[in-house]
Amino acid sequence: MINRYSRKELTNIWSEQNKYKIWLDIELAAAQAMEKYKIIPKGVSSLVKKKGKINVKRIHQIEVKVKHDVIAFLTSITEKSGIKSRYLHQGMTSSDVIDTGFNIQLVQSGNILINDINKILSILKKQAKKYKYTPCIGRSHGIHAEPTTFGLKLASFYEEFKRNKRRLLSAIYEVSTCALSGPVGTFANINPKVEVYVAKKLKLRPEPISSQIIPRDRHAYYFSVLGIIAGSIERVATEIRHLQRSEVYELQEFFSKKQKGSSAMPHKKNPILSENLTGLSRMVRSYVIPALENIALWHERDISHSSVERNIGPDANITLDFALVRLTNILDKMIVYPKKMLKNLESSKGLIFSQEIMLQLTKSGVSREKAYRIVQKNTKESFSKDKKLIDIIKNDKFIISKLSEKNIKNIFTYKKHLKNVDYIFKRIFR
Repeated sequence: MINRYSRKELTNIWSEQNKYKIWLDIELAAAQAMEKYKIIPKGVSSLVKKKGKINVKRIHQIEVKVKHDVIAFLTSITEKSGIKSRYLHQGMTSSDVIDTGFNIQLVQSGNILINDINKILSILKKQAKKYKYTPCIGRSHGIHAEPTTFGLKLASFYEEFKRNKRRLLSAIYEVSTCALSGPVGTFANINPKVEVYVAKKLKLRPEPISSQIIPRDRHAYYFSVLGIIAGSIERVATEIRHLQRSEVYELQEFFSKKQKGSSAMPHKKNPILSENLTGLSRMVRSYVIPALENIALWHERDISHSSVERNIGPDANITLDFALVRLTNILDKMIVYPKKMLKNLESSKGLIFSQEIMLQLTKSGVSREKAYRIVQKNTKESFSKDKKLIDIIKNDKFIISKLSEKNIKNIFTYKKHLKNVDYIFKRIFR
């Protein structure tokens, strides 16, 4: 991933240095287990831990010759550790190290993403409560529908990210497995107790059954969850982009004192951060399909998944982390315009109360079909002549014969639309 969309916390996890450190941790834990069960002589793990330093440059030099990254890694370690290091990797295969290491990197990344989501939840909760009763228009198909509150919009996002947190925790659990079962997974030359020991040491679970690899449905689930979270990010970003349009302008992204919006037009304040999130979300979702296609491999193993994961492992996690942090900052600093929300509410001349008029007519004994037809006729007149709907209703002889003036007046208030806001908030923020 390019530096522009990367944070050090995630790039460190996906660095070569960290990858090889994890590989060494796996080999050392396996050696400790083998010593415990008297499979190899005592002292191997302590010697390798003391002398086997990671040298990324040297590993790459060896890999150029041997064309195998795990062999290059082991050769580099044993060069410094002496003859006893020959007992490293006893009965293991490359995928035991690569797959277990990859899972550890996913867990490390996932835990940071959980922390990112927690921050978003905190900001959304604060902002939702702040704008709990701030009325604004609800829209369906981009058209004014009925009144809602800006707090309810934010509460909806909060609830969605609560679900995302649960999904991600589940996905982290899904990939928290360890496989040290040797070629084709039969434990032919390695004691299953070694796998159990290493899994416990590395805070993982033994993979119940592996071939030569850990099954890739686990990873497909993890990356699918990242894709869903990216979809949620874009949902929020799209709402912000719409609400900042000049015709709407109910809120805007924070615009710093020296910031410039356009090289040509000094007046511009563009929702560039939200637009950026839309693009980054597309990238994260694009990694889901390759992850799904990695599930079906030949027999006990091939390496068609390897090149995919070398790309999507770092890119999906690094990009999503950056996007979550950026969204947190947008939500925390966004500028909200309640007066413009109210102005937009009133711009429809009362058309947004059409349902209530129809319902009141049905309660007075009018069929739903007739009530709908009558109200629709009046709303069309209100729209075409740019007149307040309440004035047109008061001049409709049929309607005033069914509804009192007080009844009509009570229809055209926001009170009814706000009465259950507190109930909804209690369900979400309990």
